[in-house]
Amino acid sequence: MEYENCYRQVERPKYDCLLFDLDDTLYPYSSGLATACSNNIKDYMVEKLGIDRSVIFEMSNLLYKNYGTTMAGLRAIGYDFDYDEYHSYVHGRLPYENLKPDPVLRSLLLSLPIRKVIFTNADKVHAVKALNILGLEDCFEGIICFETLNPTHKNIVSDDEDDIQFTGSRSFSSTTNDNTEIFDIIAHFSQPNASISSLPKTPIVCKPSTHAIEKALEIGKINPQRTLFFEDSVRNIQSGKLVGLDTVLVGTSQRTKGADHALESIHNLRDALPELWVAVNKSSSEVGYSGKVAVEMPVTA
Repeated sequence: MEYENCYRQVERPKYDCLLFDLDDTLYPYSSGLATACSNNIKDYMVEKLGIDRSVIFEMSNLLYKNYGTTMAGLRAIGYDFDYDEYHSYVHGRLPYENLKPDPVLRSLLLSLPIRKVIFTNADKVHAVKALNILGLEDCFEGIICFETLNPTHKNIVSDDEDDIQFTGSRSFSSTTNDNTEIFDIIAHFSQPNASISSLPKTPIVCKPSTHAIEKALEIGKINPQRTLFFEDSVRNIQSGKLVGLDTVLVGTSQRTKGADHALESIHNLRDALPELWVAVNKSSSEVGYSGKVAVEMPVTA
């Protein structure tokens, strides 16, 4: 019996990685950053791209709906701009003063000696700044951000067959000052039976594209079958589910299709998922877990 106890199998924890979105996940939507970001994007479209303000609301909604982010949509329909300038304009004027240090969340995260990684569509500068303000900068092994998934020149379109394919163009086009054709997405969707398949393709890789999630997992060396994905976006949750992730929808207590769990707030983490701590404590007591992550991944950009 003593021999059997010595060599008994230790139950392996279900998850070895927790993958977290940043904005409106690690801090609440009520902070106002999302609203300010949306307004800044619309101002950028008017002031920097010369788009008429009267169409901004409809256009930005169509771009966000069909491409995941307005930025990805703008590039798809033909607008050319510097990515760093765009992010600086959109995030540089955010009300960061609305964010406060979150010692409660910090304590929760640090109490889990499980690999933790940030996965955001935002740029590195914004991600690092937000995490620093929240006091969470050392709670994560690394950051997978815009630059991680889009390291090449902005005009190089991915030819990956697994990427979202948007081909063809049958609607009205206009022209910018540099003679680049602009696909009129508003006119396209005003047509009867408008097809998503005829939309132009974006060169930008971002959530909710399953290709973007798969690429992030590959870069981070993350096994989707052993990862719990935290997101405030239903679309991103559903895409995560498609690639094999277990999912947690943050910001509501109502589970939707694709969500395995739902949290009104990220602060409800321990109450909603106590098994994370049970598994960790059991594993720690039986195998002498050091509390250090197995792999060190620096901020990736």
